[in-house]
Amino acid sequence: MGVSAKYSIKELELLTGIRAATLRMWEKRYEIIKPLRTQTNIRYYGNEHLKLLLNVNILNRNGIKISHIAKMSSYEMSEKVKGLSFVKTGDDDLFDGLMLSMIDLDEILFHQTFYEAVARLGFENAINNIIFPFFNRIGIMWQIDAINPAQEHFLSNMVRQKLIVAIDKTPTKISASAKKVLMFLPENELHELGMLFLNYLLKNKGYRTIYLGQAVPLTDLQKILEISNPDILVANVSNSMSMGDMDTFIDKLKIVPATIHIYIASVDIFEEKPHLAANFKIFESLKSLKDEF
Repeated sequence: MGVSAKYSIKELELLTGIRAATLRMWEKRYEIIKPLRTQTNIRYYGNEHLKLLLNVNILNRNGIKISHIAKMSSYEMSEKVKGLSFVKTGDDDLFDGLMLSMIDLDEILFHQTFYEAVARLGFENAINNIIFPFFNRIGIMWQIDAINPAQEHFLSNMVRQKLIVAIDKTPTKISASAKKVLMFLPENELHELGMLFLNYLLKNKGYRTIYLGQAVPLTDLQKILEISNPDILVANVSNSMSMGDMDTFIDKLKIVPATIHIYIASVDIFEEKPHLAANFKIFESLKSLKDEF
């Protein structure tokens, strides 16, 4: 986590779910946190404050009184959290566990939190309702330069491992008549968690999937199509691709035979939908694309 991270009390509220009024009360009554001050006397909070409050949150939800938590050192709080079996107190404890595991690069805590999410919600809902929303939640940390890219990479790779294991456990006996789906991310597209999850879902629905992965050059696509002969081609394009690049991308996909359905997930790429051949279909997200199957 960047050493220069500075959170306002409102930002702490967004990241922890603890109301600003509650934070001020804890600060005044229990001295749980003591804000820092800028040279102009403006109050702010750092990374250690965020970690401490996440631990306080988890312990408090698990029935430990604030008055007792206030007497613990930061180390004691952290060790107490690691020894907990998470109880169901809504799903905020899961978000807090993920945040702490990311901050400290704590693989054990990540596994503990992830397995609790799966036990509570099931694998699909754990990914949909906890993991993906968590990645959206930490967007605020990017905005204030409070997160090191390595920390997000750590968490992404932990989730990626879970998805690959889940895919490996999907049924291997698939009907020869099942539709075949070729899946890939084009060049410069590296964020594959959504596509891995879609691969998992489609395999469980009985589709035959061929997953090519990240940054696939379109120059290789024609040969791959000849080898695989898919029924459906799925590509995921983030909004990092400009409209001009997207037009070029779609133009290159014209090599795909008209008998193959082409599904493209792209977020806010087009100001207005372009005129496309009948076998093309564009979706606003992988989630909406998933509903097509």
